[in-house]
Amino acid sequence: MFDQVPQYIQQYLPVVIFFGIALVISMIAIGIPFIFAENKPDNEKSSAYECGFDAFADSRTKFDVRFYLVAILFIIFDLEIMFLFPWAISLKNIGLYGFCSMMIFLFVLIIGFVYEWSKGALEWE
Repeated sequence: MFDQVPQYIQQYLPVVIFFGIALVISMIAIGIPFIFAENKPDNEKSSAYECGFDAFADSRTKFDVRFYLVAILFIIFDLEIMFLFPWAISLKNIGLYGFCSMMIFLFVLIIGFVYEWSKGALEWE
């Protein structure tokens, strides 16, 4: 059966089998809760829940810009850590050029952090 299929297509057969098995397992994992879970909604389950308190304002109110600023700062410093791990692992191989380029990168991020701190973006009142 597989003698008539070209060699380069035969090499993708394990990948196709893997995706098929992954699809079946994921469909089973998604379908099991629909079969066995109880669905008994009541007023308490359907009510709005906000940090342990009843909702006291409209859900469409505007957020303070500080929420977004903190989120952006988190993403920036999270990305900094993401770049530090591979750099630290390959530090022996990249030499002085890699070390200096990462120090410049960290210096620019520290300047940004000090600027945000001096403008009061990290203070929550």
